[in-house]
Formats: sequence, C-alpha cells, structure tokens
Amino acid sequence: MGKEGKTMKKWKKRLLIPGIVLAGAAVAFIIYVSDYYHSEVVVSYGERDGIQVQAGENYIEFLPGEKEADTAFVFYPGAKVEYTSYAPLMERLAGEGIACYLMHMPCNLAVLDMNSADEIRREYDYDNWYVGGHSLGGAMAAAYVSKNAEDYDGLVLLGAYSTKDLSDSGLKVLSIYGSEDGVLNREKYEEDKDNLPAGFSELEIPGGNHAYYGAYGEQKGDGHARITPEEQQEETAGEILDWMEE
Repeated sequence: MGKEGKTMKKWKKRLLIPGIVLAGAAVAFIIYVSDYYHSEVVVSYGERDGIQVQAGENYIEFLPGEKEADTAFVFYPGAKVEYTSYAPLMERLAGEGIACYLMHMPCNLAVLDMNSADEIRREYDYDNWYVGGHSLGGAMAAAYVSKNAEDYDGLVLLGAYSTKDLSDSGLKVLSIYGSEDGVLNREKYEEDKDNLPAGFSELEIPGGNHAYYGAYGEQKGDGHARITPEEQQEETAGEILDWMEE
C-alpha cells in the first residue's frame, strides 16, 4: 500500500470513530426518551363541566366556560411524563376561572423547549400571567421566567426548585411539595431557596408525594403517598388559586 493509501485509511478511521460514537449516543437518547410515564387519563375535548378544552398546535387549552378569563397559567410538565397527565389539575383551575395552557414538550422534556410559553404570549392577551411546572418542568419554567420576569406576575413550582436567581425579579413565587416526596432533592431545594424572592410562599402537602400532581401512576424512587392523587391535585389547585388572589 502506497503512502496515499495509508493516509486515506487513517482518515477513514478518524471519521468512523466519531460516527460510531454519535450513532451510539443517538440510540441511547431514543431509548431514554421512549421510556416515559404514560397518562392514566384521556382528555375529552369540547365544552363540559363548565370548562372548554381545546387542542392547540403544541398545547392543550383549558378555559372557563361561563366567563372570560383575565388570568392565564402556562404549565410545563415534568420530565418524561406524558403531558396529558396534568389535565385533571388544569381542569380544576379552569373551573375556577383560570385560563390554563398545558404545554406539549418535545420528547416529554421541557429542557428541549424552555421558551414554549412564548407561543401562548404571542397568541393570547390576558391581564395577569403566571407560569409554572412540575419537577424539571418547574426548573425550566423558572429558568424561562428569569429572562422574562417583566412579562409575568408569578411562578409556581411543584416539587421543584429554581437554579436561576429570581431574588430581585419582583415575581410572586409559590413553592409546593409533598411531605412524602422521594424524588425531590431536599438538600438542593433548601440551598436554592436563596434564589427566590424574599417572602415567597411555601407549602408542604401532608401525605403528598412527587407524582400525584399528575395522573401517571407511581414514579420510581418516590415516597408512598398517604393521600390520593385526587386529594393532592385538589389541594394544589386550591393553594394556587388562593395565592393568585393574594
């Protein structure tokens, strides 16, 4: 083999190895995102029970049926959780007059579309705007609002914490977690409280766990809840409503 042939063979090897690594990473990612928590509820669209449920391009809209809402709540789902799992929570809030927008994230990962709330801001006009999310979805909502604080009135964190500094944002913040939450990193949660504005609101739900804000069953590593998902969602919705009215 001549010098030119050896050089070509060397370059082929150099190109082949990165290709194999990238292909392996792609396969690993596909396997990772394919293993997600499936919703236990089927969303019924149309008008029912005093609310209107409509499908958008990348979201589901839950609107009060009897009066026009002046407050909107954009919600980011937890990582690897089918977004429709949070429909029961959204329905509870919509039934009390809040327009709710449940975002459908790529591969069920809010980190892949942290700015998805911008779609709702562009399409709709409300007097009051809130954003929030569950677990990683809450962290991504916090990261998003840290760059858009002037456009929002408040942030809701469910079993989540903010890694971004919101202490001088002027935002209202509500943080809710369950006493039996086995997924939330409590040490990190306590550390990152310093990122929240002074006087933020915090609530521990007795008997609640990490998964029961949604309807997707038990989550790996979570604690055993002493209340039902319906009870946790009802209490969560009530606390959010009271906090919004403060």
